[in-house]
Amino acid sequence: MGWQRDPERPDPAEPSRQKLRETLVERQIREAMEDGRFDALPHQGQRLPLEDDSLAGDRAMAHRLLKNAGVAPAWIEADKAARALLDERDRLLARAPRLSPLGRSQARAEMARLIDAANRAIVRVNIEAPTDRQQRRLLDRDVELARFERAARGEPPD
Repeated sequence: MGWQRDPERPDPAEPSRQKLRETLVERQIREAMEDGRFDALPHQGQRLPLEDDSLAGDRAMAHRLLKNAGVAPAWIEADKAARALLDERDRLLARAPRLSPLGRSQARAEMARLIDAANRAIVRVNIEAPTDRQQRRLLDRDVELARFERAARGEPPD
């Protein structure tokens, strides 16, 4: 009898699945390089920027996963909503001197609505924020409406 191959060992004449897989991946990379698909990547020729997760502590991995998925923690999303409402309030204050009496009345009602919505968003931020450093102070409705009235008269709102 001649030499027989041990069926428990891989046949050296047959390429392994791992080699085929690596060859396929390498071929795809080579083709992508030849097509120039790697030419316009960010940070090309530079070190990749390191992200500082030191403040996240034991939640760093979760924050990184959320960020890579395009999602932020709930308190950050709530803070974005609060900031958007505060920006809208500031735009309304800037527009106030140019409003007609009817427009001023409607804008005052809109200002009251914005203050209430901003306060709801701020409460959500304050509940969900991990520390008190990320919390915001609630708006005083009377103070904000008085700012609007000053702005509407052409006076500085602050």
